[in-house]
Amino acid sequence: MIETALVFDLDGKTIHWHEPNDRSMTHIGDTRDLWDVLWENRARLGGVAHTHPWNGRAVPSETDLTTFDVNERGLGKKLLWPVVTFNDVTYIARLGRIGDPNSSWVRFEPDTIPFQIE
Repeated sequence: MIETALVFDLDGKTIHWHEPNDRSMTHIGDTRDLWDVLWENRARLGGVAHTHPWNGRAVPSETDLTTFDVNERGLGKKLLWPVVTFNDVTYIARLGRIGDPNSSWVRFEPDTIPFQIE
């Protein structure tokens, strides 16, 4: 199994499957194509989910958190960042303002996210 990402809209509908050729079990390559999808759909963009293809708790890596941050800064909006393993799902969202050094990434249940994604 290898990592895969799914870009979804504000209603949770699929916009794009991100499956670059250089992905592996531990890495999804960033591509200009992915950024173009995010940018072109920014008005309706809800978030990006990605897999960690193994059993265990779905916890974002430091690379994941850095990627979430730079994408939100570039887009100027908060997103939902689900991480999915074979037996767990974690919903990550920023608590605080984009660019605020005191903001943090927090795990939420889908119905308790403290902001509306838009």
